This record gives sequence, C-alpha cells and structure tokens, in this order.
Amino acid sequence: MGLRWPLVGRSEELRFAAAAMRHQEGAGGLVLAGTAGVGKTRLAREVVARAERNGVVVRWAVATASSQGLPLGAFAGLLTDLGQDQAQVLPRAAEALVAGAGKERVVVAVDDAHLLDDLSAALVHLLVVRRSAMVLTTVRAGARAPDAISSLWKDRRLDRLDVRPLTEAETAALLEAVLGGQVDSGAAGKLWTMSQGNVLFLRQLVDGAVDGGTFRVDRGVWRLTEPPPVTPGLAELLAARMGSLSEPVRDVVDTVALGEPLGVRLLGELTDPAAVELAEDTGLIQVEADGRRLRARLAHPLYGEARRGGMGRLRAQRLRGRIATALSATGARRAEDTLRLAALVLDSDLDPDPDLLVDAAEQSSYLGDLALARRLGVAAVRAGGGFRAQAMVANTTVYVGRPEEAEAELATLARLATTDEEVSRATVTRATFTTWILARPAAAEAMVAEAEARHTTVDRLPFTALRAMIDGEAGRPAKAEAGAHEVFAADSLTAESILMACCGMVAALATSGRADRMGPYLARGFEAADHSTERSSFRLPLVALQVHGLRLAGYLDEAATIAADTWSQLKDVPLGAQIACYLVGDGELACGRVAGAVRWLREGRAGVEPFGDAGGWRYATLVALTRALAVSGDLGAARRALTELEHHHHPGVGMLDPEMVLARAWVAAAEGATSRAVVLAHDAAALAADRGELAHEVHALHTAVCFGDGSPAARLAELASCVDGPRAPAAAAHARALADGDADALLAASTAVERMGDLLAAADAAAQAAEVHGRGGHRSAAHAAAERARRLGDGARTPALVAAASPLPLTEREREIVAMAARGLSNRRIADLLVVSVRTVEGHLYRASAKLGATTRSEYADLLGVDPAEDE
Repeated sequence: MGLRWPLVGRSEELRFAAAAMRHQEGAGGLVLAGTAGVGKTRLAREVVARAERNGVVVRWAVATASSQGLPLGAFAGLLTDLGQDQAQVLPRAAEALVAGAGKERVVVAVDDAHLLDDLSAALVHLLVVRRSAMVLTTVRAGARAPDAISSLWKDRRLDRLDVRPLTEAETAALLEAVLGGQVDSGAAGKLWTMSQGNVLFLRQLVDGAVDGGTFRVDRGVWRLTEPPPVTPGLAELLAARMGSLSEPVRDVVDTVALGEPLGVRLLGELTDPAAVELAEDTGLIQVEADGRRLRARLAHPLYGEARRGGMGRLRAQRLRGRIATALSATGARRAEDTLRLAALVLDSDLDPDPDLLVDAAEQSSYLGDLALARRLGVAAVRAGGGFRAQAMVANTTVYVGRPEEAEAELATLARLATTDEEVSRATVTRATFTTWILARPAAAEAMVAEAEARHTTVDRLPFTALRAMIDGEAGRPAKAEAGAHEVFAADSLTAESILMACCGMVAALATSGRADRMGPYLARGFEAADHSTERSSFRLPLVALQVHGLRLAGYLDEAATIAADTWSQLKDVPLGAQIACYLVGDGELACGRVAGAVRWLREGRAGVEPFGDAGGWRYATLVALTRALAVSGDLGAARRALTELEHHHHPGVGMLDPEMVLARAWVAAAEGATSRAVVLAHDAAALAADRGELAHEVHALHTAVCFGDGSPAARLAELASCVDGPRAPAAAAHARALADGDADALLAASTAVERMGDLLAAADAAAQAAEVHGRGGHRSAAHAAAERARRLGDGARTPALVAAASPLPLTEREREIVAMAARGLSNRRIADLLVVSVRTVEGHLYRASAKLGATTRSEYADLLGVDPAEDE
C-alpha cells in the first residue's frame, strides 16, 4: 500500500521557519537541528517548497559521508568550472549559486550540513556573511559539524530551531492524515511508544504493519491486530544508529533488551561493568533513578525490538535464565518483580515453579492483562499447579478465549474440584461464563441451584453473592439489593463474595435512583477486589456501575473523570481498553459532546469485536453508539447500529434495556419521526418504572421533554423528590417550563442543565425557548435563544435544534412529516411510523409544499439543513 506522508504536527516549527526565512535584504536563514529520522529534512523540504511557490529560486544540496572527502562535494551538481585560481574558488562558487535568479531571491538549502567538507562549509559560511542568499541547513543533533557551520548559529548569524520528536497527539494526527481515517488510540499510542515520535521509524513501522495486514480497518477504525514488525529496512536503520557493537557491549544491550528495566547493580553482575558504562556513554542504554535504586533501560524501544528479533532462541533462553536466577537471588520483593520473574522463567531454560507462575498469573489478572495471566496459568498447569492453576486458566479463558475453549477449561476445573470450596469456586466461574459470555443468565441460575442441591455442605454465600450481581446487572434492583444484604449480614465472607455482592448493590442503587448511597459499597467492593485472586477482573464492572449511577444522577463531571482515569490505566490492556473507551464515550455523550462520543464509541465497538459479546460490553457500547450516531445526524450509520444492537441484545446486562429503547427513540428522532420518538421515550420510562429503575425513568422522561413533550412534568416533579442527584430536579423544571410554554423558565432550565454538564439537553431547552419566543413575536429574544442553542449544541442534530435553526411556517405535524420526507422516507414508511394513512401523509405534504414553495424531498432537506438519507 503506497502511503503518502504529509507534514502534520509541525505547525509551530513551520511558523518559526517562515519567520526566520523572511527576506531581510537577501540575508538570514535557519538551521534545523534534530536527531536522525526526526523529520528535519521533511520540514526543510516544506519550507523551500513554500518559498518556491512565492517565486524564490531554490538551490538544494545534500551532504553525505561519501561526498565529505571531496572538496565542494555536496555542491558538485550545482557548480560548473570555477577556474584554476584557488583564491577565487569560493567567490565564484557563491556567484554561481545565485546566478540566473535575476531579481528573484535565492535560498541555498543544505541537507545534513554536519557532513560537509571544509571547503563546502566555508562556502555556506561565505554566503551568510556576504548576505548573498538566504541559507537553510539541517544538521544532526549531537554530531560534530565543521566550525564554519556551527559558528553560524553560535554567532547568531542564523537562527537555530531544534526539531523535536512528535508528541503522542501529533503522532495520532499524522497517522490519521496518512491513513485517511480514525486510528485506534491504543494503536496510535503503541506506535508512538515504539517510535518515540521519530517520523522515519514511525513510517517504517506503519508501512510494514499495513503491508503485513496487521494494521487494518475494522468497522471504520484502523487497529493493530499484532505489534508492528521490525522490517528489514527498519532493522538496517536501527543497526546503523546503534553502530558496531563489541561483544561485551552487545551482551549489555541484549541483557537489557530481554529484562528491562534492570537494576544497574544486577546488570553489572550479569555483564561487564565497564561495558555497562560504555553502553550508557554511547547512548545505547539510559540509567534512571527509581527511589534509591538505579535502573537501566534501552535508550530507544526499537533497539529492544531489533535485538530480540535478531537473537537466536537458545541464546535468548539462556540469557533469560541468567536474568531470572539473578533476580530471584535478590529476593524479588516487589509484586512487579514476581510478574517479571515468572515471565522470564516462562521463556527461559529453567524448570518452571508452578507456585511462582500462579502467583504471577494472579498478579497479571489483577493488572488486567488477562492474556498474559492465561499464558502463565497454562504453564503452571503443565508444571503441576493443580486446581489453583486451572482456576486461573478457566477464569481468563472465559474472557480472552473462544467459548468452546472456555467450556473445555471449565469442565476440567470442575473435574479437579474435590473440596466444597473448590466446588463453589468452579460453579461460580462456570455460572459467570454462562451469564455474561454465553448471555444465558437463566441457565446460570439453574446451574447454581443444581450445585446447591447436589453439594449440600457447600457454602452458599458465594452463590447468593453471584445472584445479587446477576440480578443487579439484569435490571432487577430489588432482588439484587435483598441478596446483597443477605451476604453482608454473614459473619465470614470471602473477598470474592463481597465483591460480587457490592456489584449487585451498586447496580441496584445506580438504577433505582439512589446514587448518593453507592459510596460505602464502592469502597468495600474495591477493597475486596484488591484481595481477590479470581474475581479481581470484576473491579472494572464495579467502576462501570459507578459511572453509570453517577451519569444517571447527573454527576457528569465526576463520571467523566472516573472514566478518563480508567482509560489511562487500561489503555494498553486488551478488552480493558475497549471497555474504557465505552465509558469515556458514554460520558462524552452524556455531556453533549457528540463528536467525541462517536469517536470513542466507534473505537470501543471496533476493538471489542474479537471478544464477541465480551460479557455484554458489545451491547452496552452499541446502546450508546446508536444514540450518538443518531444525535450526530448520521442517520444511515445510526440505522445500521440499531440493527446490530437489536441483534446483539444481552440479557445479562438487561439493566440497559430502557436505554436500548431510548436508542430506538433517537433513531426515530433522527428520521424526523418526533412523535414516534416521544412514544418510544415513554415506553422506555414505563419499562424502567415497572422494574423500579427510577433513575432510568427520569432519564427517559427527560428525553421525551427534549423531544418537545411537556406531559411528564407531574411525574418528573414526583421523581425529583425521591431520586438522588441534580438530574431529576433539572428535568422536572425543564418539563414544567415546556408544559407552561414559558420561554424565560425554559432558558432558566437550560442554564440549570448546562450547570449539571448536559450541554445537549441545555441546547434543547434553549431551542424550545427560541420557538416559544418566536411564536410570541419576540424576534430578538428568539434569535438570542437560538444562538445559545446553536452554541451549546455544537453541531448536534436534535428535533429542537433543527427546528430552531430552520424555523418554518408549519404546524407540528406538517413539520414532522416534512422532516421525515427530507430524510428520504417514503410516504408509506412515514404513514407506518406515525400510524396514519398514506392519504393523510400526502395531504400534509401538499399543504406544507404550498406554504414553503417546495415540492421535492431534496428541497425539503435544503430548507431544514439536513442531509437526505435513503429509506431503509
């Protein structure tokens, strides 16, 4: 795939360069300094290209190691016969470089000026001193340049700009410009980490990954399916940068490559201490302080990739074994040391210790790296780790393996269970898998009941705790709360039982409108997760339930902060990163930042695909994504997302079902079927009320209000007296203002909702105020309210915002039918959605056309400012 690499992320450098290269009586210029591959040559090319577009004559020269031994070697292609008089060589060369330019300015650009021969360097110096031409040079940072060149910036005859590596954000922007689409943030972060912002290295990594098919588009998002390979071309670049390695230095570099970070003292015991110092002096390793210890890392991540890739298996196994033995001798006191020691042993020539491997697997599971935890667990099983090792394999395979693999591992775990405690653990693990991976919670409950009947002496509290969690996430808050209280009343509890019961209780409180009471159960649950060996992965569902409750209650800033922190912690963890993307995207959507929400949720949806239903996270992500796409105005994508959402309904997270109905409502609203959207919003509210999910009921009724329905005012006022958080009273005030047709009260409600953080609902309230002012003939007030709505809406497409942006002399029904026609819906489809006859639809369109002077669907779309979409 031939990728074009534009200059992106260099706006500051370009501005500085442009200022330095401005004409000042033909003099001046710029030195661009930077490490190899950082992009200084590309920047210089852009600077001179811009100069050429402005009529400047450019002379471009490149210095190389081979031309360095030839007088004026870099300028050989630009200079002809300079005569035999040695004293006149430089003046004639300077004249030759500017000859033929006429009245136009001349820029002499020299790439890699640190490699110039002395005579070429003197020529460049002469051009600057005599002010014969503007001079632009690039030099490698840290390389020794001829005195005639280095004096140019030291004596301030030329400005110097140090070209820095790209930041992570700039790297992501460049990747999207190159690939022409959204790039997974984890992939962008991985590529930035590996390249350290070096554009040349980045290009090699991306080209290799794209050509190899490991960097590809999945559901509209570019994702890495494997770490990018070190291509032969990149390996050559790295070898040239690292230079020739003596055997002692090679041993230092390879040892660090396999075990970094390594304590400097430990590294000195494994290799030659003098070689360690030499490796640091030559920039191959870097030493950093870690408390009172000094630790060594490779100076660039790709050095490790290159050395590991070129190392023989036997040598790598031997070196890992030596590192592991030395690390073990130090005591490996830190938890991270245990994990690193086990990973080294796993691929070494040492005999594995099953207890060490299981300990490390549990630590890896706690950190969220389930793939490594599974690999360590499998090795522990092979080493004779028994039930404890198999439990880790089964638990992790549930989330990172195929369902059939998980079922086989769970069956093995059940066969190994001999004690009541082991029977209980095996049953809970199997029921967890059945509930959230197979999406069969009823079958899981039957499984637990069967285990209770068969093993009468088994402790039933873990089963009660699991039921509480299942009930909470399935949308049965009363049962979840009752089960959790039964668990908490017991005298002796395992960390796993506490964690599951807390998940059930927090789910119940979050959805039933008692978010202010979640705190103690969250604290207890997180503490239990810290001590849980098998259910530590439930920490993430507990965080998600916390964020859900805060969002429903209206504590949007707090919810967004927790979601962002979660993503920062999990952005490099498979599946965890995608779940965190959902949490961030859902928070962005709740705050009305629709473009950001679509981006995060698309990434989460694409990334979760390899994990199937992923324990219900695919369903949760699709619920939010469908709504975000509808609000953004992308009707075609919203319809497709809704179809997928309905296909992947997950009963294990049935607590989200009211929001699924709201997603349908938002798609109807995007189609222009506002009355249908209102009906669906009320359906969602009724479903939530029937379950006792009062927080969901508030959200659904407020959505109906945003669609233009003031009828929920009384019920919202009632809910505001018993549901925690700022959302319920703000929604009640909004509904009352709409029902009363009070524009000033609508603007006050808009301010209150904005203060809560929901910019989209605030925009809707302001848009509704504009409509009320408009009906009253208050044009100035209507314009001000509409402008506020436009600013808060920030490009979103809701019924109220569309109406405020395009006020038309139509009745509500006429406008609704025109809006649906504008979005490409046929008359038959409009009639079906509104439950009216086709003749009625035709009559409304006829009257609307007479008022508007428009007759076609494309003309309707132009009047409403919407993009027409094909009826599906």
